[in-house]
Amino acid sequence: MNAKERLQRRQVSVYAVAVLLAVGLALGRPDATPVVQRFIDPVLAVLLYVTFLEIPFVRLRRAFRDARYVAAALGMNFLVVPVVVFVLTRALPPRPVLLVGAFMVLLTPCIDYVITFTDLAGGDAELVTATTPALMLVQLSLLPLYLWLFMGEGIAEAIEPEPFVEAFLLVIALPLTLAWLTELWADRSAPGERWQVAMGWLPVPMLAATLFVVVASQLPRVWDSIGQVATVVPVYVAFLVVMPLLGRFAAGALGMDVGETRALVFTSVTRNSLVVLPLALALPAGYELAPAVVVTQTLVELVGMVVLTRVVPAWLVPDVSESAARADVASRE
Repeated sequence: MNAKERLQRRQVSVYAVAVLLAVGLALGRPDATPVVQRFIDPVLAVLLYVTFLEIPFVRLRRAFRDARYVAAALGMNFLVVPVVVFVLTRALPPRPVLLVGAFMVLLTPCIDYVITFTDLAGGDAELVTATTPALMLVQLSLLPLYLWLFMGEGIAEAIEPEPFVEAFLLVIALPLTLAWLTELWADRSAPGERWQVAMGWLPVPMLAATLFVVVASQLPRVWDSIGQVATVVPVYVAFLVVMPLLGRFAAGALGMDVGETRALVFTSVTRNSLVVLPLALALPAGYELAPAVVVTQTLVELVGMVVLTRVVPAWLVPDVSESAARADVASRE
């Protein structure tokens, strides 16, 4: 096992260290929050660039042709999830600032570390990556509509389109284009190939850096309003329990294989907190608590992902062929 493989195998520990360091900085130097917050979009853009580089575009195009999976991912995230979110959030206090934060994060499917956790669980990360642009475009279009349906016209009008467009251009379009150009460069020259190999070391460190920046910049908000923010935690936990089960059921109904099923489970449950955070920060006066509600979901989800990367392959979506092979080896011994 080379150094890169060892880093990938220990990536959850790396993320845990990053979060702990961020907590230390946020609580020890809360005055550093405004400075750290400026790095959210840049580090997120770099994270997506190195993530897109992990999967060659030839295979990416092939994966995107899997119409069944793409339709299932879109259906789960934009038809099933809104119903689940609406039901779960009935338990929250009727406070717009809490509801808008919860709606913003729960109604937007993840487009970054879902790829990492899908891969850790043995799912088809190529399929997840292939659907990323579609998921981002659709959520940018539908989030204002969902907020209008769930909360009324006032909050929908408060969501300015500029932050959404900026998020798509910076976080999706630019990294995706640069990754495609890098792949072309790597195919045509040795320096390009060396650059691509070097970038292959960065997905784990960049995700750790992104988590560090987000938690360090926003934890003081969470800490200062912990009594109010804590009310959304049971909703986030319930979402982490319900959606994997529904994803597994949908995949079974569609006859998906193990890799596809695990991919659908993770794309159904992981949320877009890192990308949504800049949008929550752009909300008008009176919604200052919304970013804390969003970041709280990040912290809850990270713990949930550690659990799900073990529960999904071991229990929810086991590989029957692998289990049979191990049983056969054991019987021969």
